[in-house]
Amino acid sequence: MQRLFFQISYSKVLCIAFEVLQGLQYMNKHGIVHRALSPHNILLDRKGHVKLAKFGLYHMTAHGDDVDFPIGYPSYLAPEVIAQGIVKSTDHMPSEKPLPSGPKSDVWSLGIILFELSVGRKLFQSLDISERLKFLLTLDCVDDTIIVLAEEHGCLDIIKDLPANVIDLLKKCLTFHPSKRPTADELMQDKVFSEVSPLYTPFTKPASLFSSSLRCADLTLPEDISQLCKDVNSDYLAERSIEEVYYLWCLAGGDLEKELVNKEIIRSKPPICTLPNFLFEDGESFGQGRDRSSLLDDTTVTLSLCQLRNRLKDVGGEAFYPLLEDDQSNLPHSNSNNELSAAATLPLIIRERDTEYQLNRIILFDRLLKAYPYKKNQIWKEARVDIPPLMRGLTWAALLGVEGAIHAKYDAIDKDTPIPTDRQIEVDIPRCHQYDELLSSPEGHAKFRRVLKAWVVSHPDLVYWQGLDSLCAPFLYLNFNNEALAYACMSAFIPKYLYNFFLKDNSHVIQEYLTVFSQMIAFHDPELSNHLNEIGFIPDLYAIPWFLTMFTHVFPLHKIFHLWDTLLLGNSSFPFCIGVAILQQLRDRLLANGFNECILLFSDLPEIDIERCVRESINLFCWTPKSATYRQHAQPPKPTSDSSGVRSSTPFFSTECPDPPKTDLSRESIPLNDLKSEVSPRISAEDLIDLCELTVTGHFKTPTKKTKSSKPKLLVVDIRNSEDFIRGHISGSINIPFSAAFTADGELTQGPFTSVLQSFKGKVIVIVGQVAKHTAEFAAHLVKMKYPRICILDGGINKIKPTGLLTVPSPQI
Repeated sequence: MQRLFFQISYSKVLCIAFEVLQGLQYMNKHGIVHRALSPHNILLDRKGHVKLAKFGLYHMTAHGDDVDFPIGYPSYLAPEVIAQGIVKSTDHMPSEKPLPSGPKSDVWSLGIILFELSVGRKLFQSLDISERLKFLLTLDCVDDTIIVLAEEHGCLDIIKDLPANVIDLLKKCLTFHPSKRPTADELMQDKVFSEVSPLYTPFTKPASLFSSSLRCADLTLPEDISQLCKDVNSDYLAERSIEEVYYLWCLAGGDLEKELVNKEIIRSKPPICTLPNFLFEDGESFGQGRDRSSLLDDTTVTLSLCQLRNRLKDVGGEAFYPLLEDDQSNLPHSNSNNELSAAATLPLIIRERDTEYQLNRIILFDRLLKAYPYKKNQIWKEARVDIPPLMRGLTWAALLGVEGAIHAKYDAIDKDTPIPTDRQIEVDIPRCHQYDELLSSPEGHAKFRRVLKAWVVSHPDLVYWQGLDSLCAPFLYLNFNNEALAYACMSAFIPKYLYNFFLKDNSHVIQEYLTVFSQMIAFHDPELSNHLNEIGFIPDLYAIPWFLTMFTHVFPLHKIFHLWDTLLLGNSSFPFCIGVAILQQLRDRLLANGFNECILLFSDLPEIDIERCVRESINLFCWTPKSATYRQHAQPPKPTSDSSGVRSSTPFFSTECPDPPKTDLSRESIPLNDLKSEVSPRISAEDLIDLCELTVTGHFKTPTKKTKSSKPKLLVVDIRNSEDFIRGHISGSINIPFSAAFTADGELTQGPFTSVLQSFKGKVIVIVGQVAKHTAEFAAHLVKMKYPRICILDGGINKIKPTGLLTVPSPQI
């Protein structure tokens, strides 16, 4: 890039003017005014096309309110900006608050720049700043601004030789009164550009990833493909986006703050040296010069890519264009592919800091996401390995199935009309993840407010509960500049994992959820469950914030990112496994303490190893039968349809459908009080048949089977009396009649199958009977004896009878 300032041909002046106006028009459509337009901020690329720079300062400083210096260059400021002076909105009452600069102020600045380009000299060089400003204000009294400027700078002859269309353009740009000055949009339609505008194709914004329009609608290919291959640039890194390159630059050791310190743009000063030497009673101070660090430094710093290029020197060109249909390898090939494959086995925290590994993952995910939803299944597959942090926001959206015109939907929601929830939102936002600079910024608070309010307004059947702000935080952080996507992700996440949690009366939903969680603790860690129940430390006392916010109220954002990377690959029951994994990390301390100590422990939760938590959660999930976490108030399964041609996404930990359709063998809903009375979870007849690898006859269908090696061993304990057992039982089950199973002390009565039961300790044990109360008591006894993975067959033996799976032992001869 090179800066713009030299005398050029008049046709080039018109081209530059048109391209600058194109940039200003695009900015104005997005509510941004440059206000600092000058030759320094108009750059030319290698092809001579205009690129506007430093256009965000006025916008990001709240129209100059947040800084102590004026924004803009004196020679290029519009008269109305000079007349307004340096004002702060805090110095005025709301009714007399000055209006910010409008788009027409940039048109004046452009007029001065075009004047300088036409005459080949800079204006106002002989005047100091105050004289320049005074001179610009006096232009209100003249008839022809162009002639006066030319006479003042001795270039009247040059101006008279300019083509009529250039003179006309200058006059329109340098119209003193802003009410009569055209906007950038109006100027582009002017006949002045009748010869120039046909040279430019109208700008069409590329269809975003999540929109209803075709992303390939404007795709064109060159006629000569062979010529395209010859013109391929060998500098593959230059083809990547600026966001990707900067992210990789940081991974390769780049430090922006260090670069700015080295260039003396950031200057540190000991606080003691900032104190005044002399201070009056009225607060006026003397003895210290103005701190220059609070003033604008317009220096442009070029960041060297040498270190990054050296780090990626062994990466071949094919790594930048991975074959998406190649199933032989999850990773693109490179000259150091062996090292790359080895990196894939390293801990996640190391992989996320490996420059070459992240380059390959970013490129792969970028291509997969551009093919979403066609490549939805492959996105799920790659997300199982890991998700590159730079692509996490879009990847989460794909995993949540976000589709459609999300921007139009978000823009259509009324986020301005006051609602009763506004007060609570205002109270909660300042307390949400305030250690993070981005979310704690004024702009972060404003975005929080809009996204939360949009969700509340668009879900009239639900209400705002405290904790919704924490739930919104990860999505807003990852999509800070895309509120619509943050809202869409949040709207897709809540029905999947927190269905009906935000009802006005959610007590029945929460109580069922906590009861199932309590059963999961007993299923996976009976010793811990027994202890917590004995001291009365129930999940109601500590787990509600966990599940209501999906752990965002418990962990900082960097841990939530790793946790949710896995959570989004599981179904709605995976949070139970996360909760149990957290308790198991605190197991020793919980078992050693009583009620009061446990309350204190959870009031300030100790450090949790999140990588270990994720690993153990996956293991717990794999050991948990699908129907053991059944909830009456969970989201109903969605009907599957193959009409789209895209297969439904499979969950991370299973080859089964996450929400199988309900059949006669599925679990039945039971009253909440009955559910609370049972220590162990129930499983469906469907699950039992699948786990036992039985074949169903008649109209019942067996779910897709897993391989034997991936299936945990299972023991079925039939607690009916021996006569009923002989008449028909599940193949491979053992019979321990309930009436004589336990002694008065609660110990197992020694019998022919007692040793078999003990040998299966640690495996899944299913209790089958005819009376629900008896099976629940039998399971509770085993839990008291610290038997893990105990569950009850929902509906008892009567659920299995219609299937024809009961066997009768052959008579003895």
